[in-house]
Amino acid sequence: MLHCQESDVSMSELEIVPRNYFAPLDMKAIYGRNAPIEVDLGCGDGSFLVAMAAANPDRDFLGVERLVHRVRKTRRKIMARRLTNARVLWIETTYAVERLLLAESIDIFHLLFPDPWPKRRHSNRRIVTKKFLQLIHRALASGGRLRIVTDAVDYFSEIERLVSQSNEFVREADSEPTRPASRFEQRFKEADIYRLMLRKRC
Repeated sequence: MLHCQESDVSMSELEIVPRNYFAPLDMKAIYGRNAPIEVDLGCGDGSFLVAMAAANPDRDFLGVERLVHRVRKTRRKIMARRLTNARVLWIETTYAVERLLLAESIDIFHLLFPDPWPKRRHSNRRIVTKKFLQLIHRALASGGRLRIVTDAVDYFSEIERLVSQSNEFVREADSEPTRPASRFEQRFKEADIYRLMLRKRC
């Protein structure tokens, strides 16, 4: 059952445009309440974000996406479902985590099928780095989680290596069956999928 309220949020309000790109976003002002926040990093066309927001009306959801055409698709899907608890932000992912999210403010980060940059000369473009994990740790609330899903085994191995060198997270089982599949996961459902759920070590 869809638990959505009648929404008077305009299309323009569904896309967050920060007044100050060097200060954290005021989530209470954006959503009009205090609620646990989940962030979809690289939200693509918004399918996962919208499904999660529709299924969890007691939580707020933010999609971060750097490609404008995907932002527009996400915005249209939020509006079509008349969701009051979902927004999208057009910006580079790492910058958003570092500059626009308050410390200890996010309940869950979802990083689903990040670009694996398979060519060796491009591997330094991968989003998951030691610094990225430190930024995620800072932004997560006490006991908050980072959920990573990928079909790239070498990238997954690299992420596991980085996590093993950090004392900032505890690995947990991923409650994957309770969550909708992203568009990429639906596309690659015949491929091997690698999952990692990390809880912030307090």
